[in-house]
Amino acid sequence: MRFDVITMFPELFEPFTKESLLKRAQAKGILSVEAHNLRKWTKDKHRVVDAKPYGGGLGMVMKIEPIFKAVQSLKSKIPKSKVILFTPRGKKFTQQKAHAWAKLDQLIFICGRYEGVDERAAKHIADEEISIGDYVLMGGEVAAMAAIETVSRLIPGVIGKETFLKERKQKTGFLEYPQYTRPEVFRTWQVPKVLLSGNHKKIEEWKKKHGRLIGRK
Repeated sequence: MRFDVITMFPELFEPFTKESLLKRAQAKGILSVEAHNLRKWTKDKHRVVDAKPYGGGLGMVMKIEPIFKAVQSLKSKIPKSKVILFTPRGKKFTQQKAHAWAKLDQLIFICGRYEGVDERAAKHIADEEISIGDYVLMGGEVAAMAAIETVSRLIPGVIGKETFLKERKQKTGFLEYPQYTRPEVFRTWQVPKVLLSGNHKKIEEWKKKHGRLIGRK
């Protein structure tokens, strides 16, 4: 899997990609994450990527031309590739969507800033418009990081043993349940006795009862 992020602030991704599981997965060649400076695809002296909106309004809007050139350059001839624009107006990102994306060869993320991105990027360049929640961020970079982590952990070999994922997969979704570890008692707060019982059937029943299904396969 190849993640290509188009951003005005590629330095934000340097610490993110150089730690923990993502670092190991890249070292193994399982995936790659690269943040590209949008200014690279400008042609003017000052490398301008934004301009005032037509019709007036506050703030600046990211220009269509450098975004188009960036996507054309990065997409090349990779067969299973998708271009994603992060925007508060997009469809909600879900576990189900992450499973679908994990089957691709490449994801190109467009990270907006300021008052947004020229609407022609959404209409003619992006395959999907995605939001990670009903709130507005300063830019799409945090959303891209969230998507990279969510999708990456579904790729075989990224989080280690495949059983780590299989344990929580259900027919109707992904089971997220409460977790406990040592000590058995802290202050007066105790670990549920069933988890200490060694009775695997009862433990599985407890997990299903107290867990929450997230998304779908």
